[in-house]
Amino acid sequence: MKSFCKFVSVVSNACGVIAAVLVGLAIIVVCQMVVMRYFLNASTIWQTEFVIFSLVGSTFIGCPYVLLVKGHVNVDLLPHYMGPRGRFVLALTASLLGLLFCAVLTWKGFEFFYEALVNDWTTDTIWALPLWIPYLSIPLGIGLMSLQYVADIMALVTGNDMPFRSGAEAHGTSEGDRS
Repeated sequence: MKSFCKFVSVVSNACGVIAAVLVGLAIIVVCQMVVMRYFLNASTIWQTEFVIFSLVGSTFIGCPYVLLVKGHVNVDLLPHYMGPRGRFVLALTASLLGLLFCAVLTWKGFEFFYEALVNDWTTDTIWALPLWIPYLSIPLGIGLMSLQYVADIMALVTGNDMPFRSGAEAHGTSEGDRS
């Protein structure tokens, strides 16, 4: 179990790096596009689509990393007033529902990717990018986020992770340290 959680953590961190690289590439291509269009007065063929698909891909592929570092939007008003058992049940329920949602989205995303692949869908532009390439980021990223949910649930159930840590606990200080 511990090796599974470690493996998923490594994969999720790699997803974060890939997402950052995709955003960086999008920035570079935007700069190149500006130079091409405004300084060299040349047309751009592939740049706009590349930037759009890179940013969308980075969003899906970066999801496991964001879940790993607990970076998703989290409203902690209710857990703040609950006891440890209530926080545990709430965290487990939320994680199970998140896993269910991600599993369904992974399946449907795979169907979408597969349909684009077998039917040779392409973009309606001069570049004619095969659409299976950007669509692959949906089942890949959300599927890996499902694995991260499984690892989070395992850590929660075995007591290796505290549900809804308070701000002080998340930053490594105790309530007595704050004055």
